Amino acid sequence: MKKLLASVVAGYCLFTTGYSQTKLPIRQPAIGISFTLTDFVTAQRIRTTSLASVFNNKKFAKFREMSPGIAISYFKGILPRIDFAATLNGSFLDYPFRNRAPFGNNHLLLEGDASANFKLVTEDYWVIPYATIGVGVHTYKGYYGGFVPLGVGLRVNLFDEAGINFTSQYRIPANYETSNYHFFHSIGIYGIIGQKKEEPKPLPPVPVVEALKDSDGDGITDDKDKCPTVPGVAKYDGCPVPDTDKDGINDDDDQCPTVPGVARYHGCPVPDSDKDGINDEEDKCPNVAGVARYQGCPVPDTDGDGVNDEEDKCPTVPGTVENQGCPEIKEEVRKKVDFAAQNILFASGSYKLLSSSNKGLNDVVKILQDNPELKLSIDGHTDNTGTPEKNQTLSENRANAVKDYLVSKGIDANRLTPAGHGQDQPIADNKTGTGRKKNRRVEMKLSY
Repeated sequence: MKKLLASVVAGYCLFTTGYSQTKLPIRQPAIGISFTLTDFVTAQRIRTTSLASVFNNKKFAKFREMSPGIAISYFKGILPRIDFAATLNGSFLDYPFRNRAPFGNNHLLLEGDASANFKLVTEDYWVIPYATIGVGVHTYKGYYGGFVPLGVGLRVNLFDEAGINFTSQYRIPANYETSNYHFFHSIGIYGIIGQKKEEPKPLPPVPVVEALKDSDGDGITDDKDKCPTVPGVAKYDGCPVPDTDKDGINDDDDQCPTVPGVARYHGCPVPDSDKDGINDEEDKCPNVAGVARYQGCPVPDTDGDGVNDEEDKCPTVPGTVENQGCPEIKEEVRKKVDFAAQNILFASGSYKLLSSSNKGLNDVVKILQDNPELKLSIDGHTDNTGTPEKNQTLSENRANAVKDYLVSKGIDANRLTPAGHGQDQPIADNKTGTGRKKNRRVEMKLSY
């Protein structure tokens, strides 16, 4: 019983949350007729054992143990979620008074109650569950009694004109002498009485004309702005002026809009007038194709002989392409040097120059003085007489002796390159005296 009362109170609290909804529909008056069953048996079993025992052992009363009846009901909405219901029920039974023996015969039991139905949903729904609580009275063979009906119900609306109603109540006696606990179940139909109220239709909302939005504040409304969050210009449908080449200069001001450039050249790259891959700002020879290592200038040709310094073996002396930029040495000069070399003589087994060598060497001195760019290599050779070590030393000393003579005549030593080759480079057969004589020699060669 306590659980049931708690459920009713909780339901009531839930229903009252909707009372402020004054625009919700309220139930129209209706009259219904129901088939009813009055059950004293189940109530008695619960009272003598427990509700759990009745459930667990399935001790609910059978239909034959219940008393059928007919009820007439009146319904009317009070609030959107609270309806008033009045019911008059009549059934024939042998009323089981608590302190009185049964009559043994069935007599008319007339019960009337007035209740409030607390709905879980409003009239907008076609299935409406509810809880009910109220007060009631009954009369039976001149006895009168009172009771409190507590229960639940379910109503199904049919086309807003009629419906089906299900109710199940537990009726608690108000006075034990002439009343007893019992269940009351009903199922019936109802229909609306009187003219159906037409709910006033709400007036259509007044359209609000909103000002066109311009999110980016560029003067172009969002509905026409292809870039509504970025300020732009009308020419580009509200988008900023594009910068196709991403060089920071917009296309309208960029004379080279598809090639990254710089502002001082109106968006174009720094020019390269001579097309040598070095832009004019870094090119010291902007109108002549050059190379990076000479800062955009061509490789220099210091002596102006048509052979650039990097390929010119005589970069400061004009020469010929065939001679790698060096001058051609005249044939007559070569012959003089060769003649002088053939007439260089030493004392036997020594590196002391004989005086007969002086004339030819003086001619070489004159040639070197007249041609200060020329250089001279001096190569000493021996035959195979003696040990290779001694011959190597002798050839080096003889080459140095020639160098020393030329230096003594004023020739810069840096222009002379002496070298000894010993017996390793013979030009004749060392088996004969003539051959050995040819192998004992000093060779001189001019170069730049």
